[in-house]
Amino acid sequence: MHAEMVLILIATLVIAQIVLVQWKQRHGRSYNLVTLLQMWIVPLYFTVKLYWWRFLSTWGMFSVITSYIIFRATRKPLSGRTPRMVYKWFLLIYKLSYAVGIIGYLAVMFTMFGFNLFFRIKTEDSMDFGVILLFYGLYYGVMGRDFAEICSDYMASTIGFYNFGSMPSRNLSCDICAVCGQKIFVDVDEEGIIEDTYQLSCNHLYPFSSALGLLLTP
Repeated sequence: MHAEMVLILIATLVIAQIVLVQWKQRHGRSYNLVTLLQMWIVPLYFTVKLYWWRFLSTWGMFSVITSYIIFRATRKPLSGRTPRMVYKWFLLIYKLSYAVGIIGYLAVMFTMFGFNLFFRIKTEDSMDFGVILLFYGLYYGVMGRDFAEICSDYMASTIGFYNFGSMPSRNLSCDICAVCGQKIFVDVDEEGIIEDTYQLSCNHLYPFSSALGLLLTP
């Protein structure tokens, strides 16, 4: 009986793995969307059930702000400020998740080598602290990456000031950013206080955030 159960379990795992791989290869967008929604919604159930209010607070703030970012990225026509806003938000998520993950990893390694005992910190508390930070960094890092891809796909379908086979829909002066529509105050050769100005091969000038927000779109 137990041998049959083990064989059924192994067969189920193998078949499920094959189905998932085929799904990802044949319908990559739907696979990414479904897995992202599961990773976004499923933790909410366990968070409320187990009273993990710390995770619920961070999840709520991330969800509210990211939902607004997605709303702005999916509007038609696309606002000129949106690529810059999308880039800045997901860059912030990347930096925070990277830093939190590194701190969590170091905390776990210090605990494994016993450095926590020098500071009179219990091994359980030190390990829990490191694992929690490592989980936060990985979770929000993956979530931010997937949501950034969704926003870039939507912006790629709407961004642009030129129509194929027709005249340009905008005629901007050389000191106006073609993405956000704002005046460029920093010259290419000058060092900016907040952000620098870059010139692409097409001779268009873009502030740093707008240029990288534009590069999010494939």
